Amino acid sequence: MTLLHLAPTDLDRRGAPHTAREIAQQPAVWAAVHDLVQRQRPALDAFLAPLLALPDLRIVLTGAGSSAFIGQCLAPSLLQQLSERAPGRAPRVEAVATTDIVSNPAQCLPAGVPTLLVSFARSGNSPESLAAVALADQVVGRCHHLIVTCAAEGQLRQRLIDQPHAHVLLLPDETHDRAFAMTSSFTGMLLAAAWAFQLPLPPVAQLSAAAEQLLASQTDRLTALTARPFERVVVLGSNGLQGLAREAALKILELTDGQWVALADSPLGFRHGPKTVLNDRTLVLILLSNEAYTRRYDLDLLRELRREGRATVVALGTEAAWGEETPGRDDVTLALPAVAPDLGLAPVALVFGQCLALLASLKLGITPDNPSASGTVTRVVSGVTIHPLDRSQA
Repeated sequence: MTLLHLAPTDLDRRGAPHTAREIAQQPAVWAAVHDLVQRQRPALDAFLAPLLALPDLRIVLTGAGSSAFIGQCLAPSLLQQLSERAPGRAPRVEAVATTDIVSNPAQCLPAGVPTLLVSFARSGNSPESLAAVALADQVVGRCHHLIVTCAAEGQLRQRLIDQPHAHVLLLPDETHDRAFAMTSSFTGMLLAAAWAFQLPLPPVAQLSAAAEQLLASQTDRLTALTARPFERVVVLGSNGLQGLAREAALKILELTDGQWVALADSPLGFRHGPKTVLNDRTLVLILLSNEAYTRRYDLDLLRELRREGRATVVALGTEAAWGEETPGRDDVTLALPAVAPDLGLAPVALVFGQCLALLASLKLGITPDNPSASGTVTRVVSGVTIHPLDRSQA
């Protein structure tokens, strides 16, 4: 399997075989994930339907790092769909990182509120993922768990696989990334949860075809971008695409070992101070919403940044997103329909960010499969002490 015209022998020599393979395989992996969710449809419905019928249910989407951003991508769409299905009595939907739950469970997990904790975990071995589940059971009292994970042997799956108040959605082994950075695991878990909750998305074949088209057509553009002496990257997106912007920024930060400092924000929020980061060594990626109203604000900022000319700006969106605008030379058109929801844009747009991060890493002489030269950042986080919670503190 090749990616961006990179020879397998060259990838091996430069410490990138796993990262490259796990980016390139995503179109095929998404189809496998879709088939798995469809096979589990009866069991998922039996688990979820009674919970979603509860008028006072709270759904908490959780994870650490990249896994937390999955919840941020999903929350707006899930809240909208549940509200449309049950006007006036839809569950509350929130994305809360495990790192927040563990350090402050009393404020993140109100006692006595029936709660569905949806945990995203590539390995299922991070201390915060395990502790968040235990704290939810301790503090909430009426907690159910949907575990979306990529590792059959992970502790999170092993602890909850036979529990009556839990359902474990184990994704195909291909999603269990061997590289440092989450790529297949992120998009696989994102789509698995979207399909589990039956959120509107383009057909999986359409998503995969759009990603394949992007992988086949963007090599020259990505190579040209990474040849420039950038030191800063800003990724901007609205609503659920803001969660995706955070994930794309993290991939760039991780794979360049911090040599490209990356941050994320919303197009409207960016003007309120963060815009001061712009200079002639800054790359700005703007994810254009497919929601017509929201997109007006995205395009306003795009025009403003190009008029000011302080940074290189690249916009990503469907053909319909441009309206009367003329895409710039570096802009990327995603091969998805005008009616595709932003959640459908997310995994395809992220492939571009992953490829950018990989090529930037290689350009800087970093080994993408293990990019942290200092060793202070690891694939599964270490050095976390989980302190016991006294019930009087809950």
